[in-house]
Amino acid sequence: MIEIRELEIPSSVGGDGWNDFAAAMGVHFGNEALSYGTDELAFTPAEALPLLLDQDNVPTRIFVARDSGRIVGTARYEIEPGDDPQTAWLMIDVLPGMRGAGVGSALSAKLQGVAATDGIRKAIVYAVSPYGRGERLPAPTGFGSVPRDNPEVRFLLGNGYRLEQVVRGSRLALPAEVDDRFESALEASGADYAVHWWIDSTPERWRPEMAALRQLMSTEEPSAGLEEPEVLWSVERLVEDEARLAESPRTLLTAAVEHRPTQTLAGFTTLSVPAERDRTVSQEDTLVRREHRGHRLGMLLKLANLVELQKRLPGHPAVLTFNAEENRHMLEVNESVGFVPIGYEGAWRKDLPA
Repeated sequence: MIEIRELEIPSSVGGDGWNDFAAAMGVHFGNEALSYGTDELAFTPAEALPLLLDQDNVPTRIFVARDSGRIVGTARYEIEPGDDPQTAWLMIDVLPGMRGAGVGSALSAKLQGVAATDGIRKAIVYAVSPYGRGERLPAPTGFGSVPRDNPEVRFLLGNGYRLEQVVRGSRLALPAEVDDRFESALEASGADYAVHWWIDSTPERWRPEMAALRQLMSTEEPSAGLEEPEVLWSVERLVEDEARLAESPRTLLTAAVEHRPTQTLAGFTTLSVPAERDRTVSQEDTLVRREHRGHRLGMLLKLANLVELQKRLPGHPAVLTFNAEENRHMLEVNESVGFVPIGYEGAWRKDLPA
């Protein structure tokens, strides 16, 4: 008999509930590895935990499905409170051997009930869609599609979700020959721009700028018909977030470009670097302010951080990044650097009754 219960998120590595938390993370990242055909995307439980502990700004709940005590499925429920929270981000994973036994449906029903209690009006799901034969379901953006007969596609369509966007996962093999290209990009951007780097914590002088850029990221990144809400950031939230992430074994490497005449930041990009040199680096946010576009700053930032990565933390096999298929400019930047596609996921939306 399948039993659904909420999982206590440990307050620290090895704390109360750690073994169950680690098992739940194993289900999620194991499924992701099967779908993408590589385990390069996986975070360890110790790396994943700090991402889930900002309960003031991003309340997160985890539920698990047990079969005879063994965790066979997991679900995540996340909201951004803001002024009027109406959106929830959901995630469901079931062990391959337990699919088709009603585990996913039970977890989905649990999340829908939580959303109804919270007054949520819209649910968003990002689901990996491995290659599949047959008819394709195109995204309404006109960019990308998913295999209509895939199990995850049939499940989401059957539960009232509609596809809004396709996201591409891309990989850059390292080492990459980028030093000369960075110098050329720096020259092309012009004398008005200067690049700065830092590890983990943002220097105090740039904290207001970085908080503003993080908030802008939530509205500037293409989200098609998902209509994802603006995420509010303050200097206090930035400092607390970086302090929390400092507890992770990972290192955050940030490159930012300053507009010298105004002494403001025109954009930034961040890499999440695992401690083990044989593991792959994760490309996090990249953003250039609208008023500074047209100076090839996106290319400059990507190259700048790759140069710094290979200088400070060399030896990693690759960098992985994700972009909406309609974000052609950033995809062209990535492709020119050497990123190649490794897989795709659908971004799905369901409007919930009042």
